[in-house]
Amino acid sequence: MEINLISDTVTRPTKEMLAAMMHAKVGDDVFGDDPTVNELQVKVATMFGMEAALFFPSGTMANQVAIKLHTQPGDKMYCDKYAHVYNFEGGGAAFNSGVTCSLLNGKRGMFTAMQLKQALTDKGNIHLPYSSLVCIENTTNKGGGACWDFEELKKIKHVCEENELKYHLDGARLFNALVAKNESPKQYGALFDTISICLSKGLGAPVGSVLMGSKLDMQKASRIRKLFGGGMRQAGYLAAAAIYALDNNVERLVQDHEKAKDLAAVLTECDFVKHVEPVETNIVIFTIQDDIDNDFFIAKMKEKNIFFIGMGEGKLRMVTHLDYTDEMHQKCIDILRGF
Repeated sequence: MEINLISDTVTRPTKEMLAAMMHAKVGDDVFGDDPTVNELQVKVATMFGMEAALFFPSGTMANQVAIKLHTQPGDKMYCDKYAHVYNFEGGGAAFNSGVTCSLLNGKRGMFTAMQLKQALTDKGNIHLPYSSLVCIENTTNKGGGACWDFEELKKIKHVCEENELKYHLDGARLFNALVAKNESPKQYGALFDTISICLSKGLGAPVGSVLMGSKLDMQKASRIRKLFGGGMRQAGYLAAAAIYALDNNVERLVQDHEKAKDLAAVLTECDFVKHVEPVETNIVIFTIQDDIDNDFFIAKMKEKNIFFIGMGEGKLRMVTHLDYTDEMHQKCIDILRGF
C-alpha cells in the first residue's frame, strides 16, 4: 500500500467524476463555445458573487495572469515572504510582468494591515518602484495550511483602497479555509479585485483553476491567457470534473482536516520530532531533531511506502487529501509511532 502525502494534487478522479467527464458537452473554448466551461465559469462567479470567471489549466497561470492584469513593468507587488506567487511560481512575477516583490515578514505566511502600511512607499517618488498590487494566499502553503483572519483581510482592503492598490487572492486552497472557518465564498468575492481558486488540490479534480473578477478584467485576462499559451480547446471534459468537485467534494474537506490534526498529534508525541506547526486544515509541517538528517528520514519513510517532501529551511510537509483513506491513515500513524 503506497501512502502518498506529497501533496493534495496527487488525487485521481473517482468513477463518478470520470463519468461526469465522459458525458460532458464540449466545444472550442478558445472561441468561447464550450458549454461546460461556460457553465463552470458562471457557477464559480455566481458562487463568489463576482461578475465573471475564466478557466485556466493551472493555478500558477491564473495567478500570473492576475499579476499582469493589475501591474505594469517596473511596478511593485506586496506579498508575504512565504507567498506562493513569490516562492513557487518560477519567478513568474519578474519574468512575465517585470514587477518587483516587496516581501512582508508575516507569521506563517500572514502579515497584518499595519505591516503593509509601514512597507508602502511614496507613489509620487520617481526613484521608487510604483506600488500597484497586494497578493494574499489563503490557506498559506508554506505556513502550514494556516487560515487568514477575515477581519485582518478587511483591514488590508482598507489600506489598499486608501493607497489605490489592487487586491488579489491566491485561493489555491481557499475552500479548506472556508470549511475550517465557516466562511462563505461571497465574503471573499466582495473583498478582492480578483480571486484564483484551484480545483485540483483538495477538491480532487485532475486539472484546472479559475480566476474571477469584473467582466472587464476577465476580458483582459482572456487576452493575457492567450498570450501565455493557456487557451484550451475541448476543455469541457476538465470543466466537468471541476463542476463535480465543487458539487461533491467541498464539505468532505473536514475529513482531511481531522486526519491532518491526528498526524500532528502523533508527531508531537514522537521523540524524533523537534516541532510541529499548528494545524488548521490539511497541511502538516514539522521539523525533526538536529541529529537526524531530513533526507535520511524521508528515505526511511519511503522504504515503508510513505511519501512526503521537504519544504526547505528544515521543514517537512505532509498533506492529507481525498485519496488518503482511513486504512492508510492508521498505517501511517502506526509507522510514525514505531520509527
